[in-house]
Amino acid sequence: MKKPSLILLLLAMPISACTTVGPDYAAPGAGALGVPGAYHAEQGLAGSAEELAQWWTVFDDPMLNRLVEQAVASNLDLAVASARLRQAREAVVQARAGRLPNVGASAGAGQDLDSDGNSRTNLSLGADASWEVDLFGGISRGVEASRADAEGAVFDLAAVQVAIVGEVATNYIQARLAQQRLETARDTLRIADENLEIAGWRVQAGLVSSLDSEQARAQRAQTAASIPGIESDFAAAAYRLAVLTGQAPGALTASLAAPRPIPAGPDTIAVGIPADTLRQRPDVRAAERTLAAQTARIGVAQAELYPALRLTGDIGASALSIGGLVDAIAGGIFGGLSQTLFDGGRLRSQVRSQEAATDAALATYRQSVLVALEDVENGLVALDAAKERQQQFAIALDAANNTAILARSQYRAGLTDFQTLLEAERSLLSARDGVDSSRAEQALALVQLYRALGGGWDPLAPDTGTAA
Repeated sequence: MKKPSLILLLLAMPISACTTVGPDYAAPGAGALGVPGAYHAEQGLAGSAEELAQWWTVFDDPMLNRLVEQAVASNLDLAVASARLRQAREAVVQARAGRLPNVGASAGAGQDLDSDGNSRTNLSLGADASWEVDLFGGISRGVEASRADAEGAVFDLAAVQVAIVGEVATNYIQARLAQQRLETARDTLRIADENLEIAGWRVQAGLVSSLDSEQARAQRAQTAASIPGIESDFAAAAYRLAVLTGQAPGALTASLAAPRPIPAGPDTIAVGIPADTLRQRPDVRAAERTLAAQTARIGVAQAELYPALRLTGDIGASALSIGGLVDAIAGGIFGGLSQTLFDGGRLRSQVRSQEAATDAALATYRQSVLVALEDVENGLVALDAAKERQQQFAIALDAANNTAILARSQYRAGLTDFQTLLEAERSLLSARDGVDSSRAEQALALVQLYRALGGGWDPLAPDTGTAA
């Protein structure tokens, strides 16, 4: 019995290495996905990978650089994604273990007593092993699926990092915008105080009615009322930045309190071709890895339709003394084939279920590609629109500032009414706020575009690999 089993074991090893059921995965090419050769709003050649990986440095803002570094090091969402990556890598180790035999050992000792009160010691040692031969590649396909899942977890982690970096930059820009708007509101409040004082003097002098002073008082109150809301916007952005960097809300408020200008990046950036974006976007690459994993699981399900070969063996000894254990060793090897003959169609249904899941994964992958291209196109349009708005608001601010200066001087001289001054002041406030908002919009459009391109992580970094 031992020789046939040993021969069966030796024959099974090459068989298990060359027979693998299920489709072999090949990633769909850009042509199959309908990826165009260029973006609708072309911006030139591709930029460097280093710039895209650390795009926030183009704003040349040391505080923003520090906040991004803190977020990458301490953000808790990244910590969760990192833990899931470690879990996925351990799943690869567990799947590989299916290729190897399971070996166990046992030992025992007992004391026997007879009716005369005599005793004797019984000792035993044993070992057993079992191995399921991967005849049709089910285990190999399982390893393939686990490896693809682990690679997908790498890209999931990168996608979280891309999102976190973008959110840090967004909230930082919003915090600086709030500071600029607060400065504008306080300047306007000082002017409103002066207007109220001038109107009061003119009313006392009998030059105008009390209508002017009441309008000035209303304008002053409305300006003052806007300040708490702007302060709340700044506080919310500062609190969010603290949480993004793994700290309690309020931890960064003091360090952000000193006003700084809204970060200004380049007017244009090189986006390259759509195929470059697919390689850079981690969410797209994660979707592709999910497709690879689901394709491999078709083979796992198909392998269940075929016979399974399991080899088992054991060896043991028992004796009355330790020295006698080597004199009574026995063991055996057994190989058995099993095949499901009837299960009501369950196994074939599992194959069809995995094929459906693969179709869904392919559709999800194609959708992620289209969304990525849409994000880039929207980012390009938003950047162009923000630049145009900023140019027009600059013209509006210059005109509104000149108008306000003339209106103030004419009102003091009694050459115009307060309503004209009031309209000029409102136009100036609107123009200043528009300039600040358009600067922030351009910076936010850059953030949107860099994020759409998948910037914020390095695809070539060592920690983006998976366990071999």
